[in-house]
Amino acid sequence: MMTFTRKILKSLLEANKPPCVSIYMPTHRAGKETEQNPIRLKNSLNEAERQLMERGLPRLEAEKILEPAQKLLQDSTFWRYRSDGLALFLSPEVFYHYIFPFIFKESVVVDDHFHFRPLLPLLAGDSLFYVLALSQNKVKLFQGTRYSAQEIVPEDLPAGLAETLAVQDFERQMHYHSSSSRGTGRRPAIHHGGGGSGDDNKEDILHYFQKINTGLHEVLKDEHVPLVVASVDFLLPLYRKANTYPHMIDAGIPGNPEDQSAEKLHEKAWAVLQPYFQTSHSEAASRYRQNAGTPSTSDKIEAIVPASCNGRVETLFVGAGREKWGTFDVTTGNTIAHENKEPGDRELLDFAALCTLQNGGTVFAGEPDNGSGGSPVAAVFRY
Repeated sequence: MMTFTRKILKSLLEANKPPCVSIYMPTHRAGKETEQNPIRLKNSLNEAERQLMERGLPRLEAEKILEPAQKLLQDSTFWRYRSDGLALFLSPEVFYHYIFPFIFKESVVVDDHFHFRPLLPLLAGDSLFYVLALSQNKVKLFQGTRYSAQEIVPEDLPAGLAETLAVQDFERQMHYHSSSSRGTGRRPAIHHGGGGSGDDNKEDILHYFQKINTGLHEVLKDEHVPLVVASVDFLLPLYRKANTYPHMIDAGIPGNPEDQSAEKLHEKAWAVLQPYFQTSHSEAASRYRQNAGTPSTSDKIEAIVPASCNGRVETLFVGAGREKWGTFDVTTGNTIAHENKEPGDRELLDFAALCTLQNGGTVFAGEPDNGSGGSPVAAVFRY
């Protein structure tokens, strides 16, 4: 199961060959209720087929678009990865599916573009985070929201310190044999933490943490959300030394994470991060209010949409549950909003939020403390 990242978001935004099918559904993590998960997906696929045919698509073409998702119904491995919500995106060009630690309202949308509004609470700047559960025996990464957390498994994470040392010793041996074959002299001593000095042990752990940091890079490289580390106290400074992710939080979760459930780690992480998120939101709202009425801000959708696509939006506020339909011309930047949805329209608030995220900006759900004069959207510009 892939992790939803900004890179994936960009791929979905660029996959603009209609029709685009977006499916959101809640899922059960455990118990007898898990049997409802594939049944619910089957019903959603039936509804998607109905909507595709309603748009004039022949049944065979509709079935071809939905075929990759139909295969999931009998995939027992797929249903082992359980969380609170499932999202699927299908078109003639792409098929993606993701699990999320978030309960979605069940919905099926067939349109000229993918439908992302249910994801905005997860992608907002005051919800999503990562927890790195770190010990010498194993390492786990969790993606979390204020609601729950789920484990994700990057391909390149080392299994533990012992595995890292074994690889390190093998590399040293290979280097020695290569050097010896060239007549470079005596065999170098090989030490590691199993029996070395305290300094040797720290160096080995640091090397292990550097491997972890490298393994996390593919997941975190485009992210701008906080990372909190759960570990015993003496490991945290060592990991800070190895870390290159700029959004790691100074405060950690103390204690051996091997002794704590995912639910407990989520509870402790949210206790650390809730004040951080509140401060972040308050500072962004204050920045908007201080600059309201100047060229540095706007609450006009016609100005915000092209700015978001051009990477000018630093911070965006989107009113919860609000919608604004219209059209956007990529070539001219011309944005036209309509009172009601018209053929060919897209939801502009959704679109502006996704473009802001794609370009490294931050999105908050809600208005900046009513400082936007009742507009459903407000933005702080970079320039």
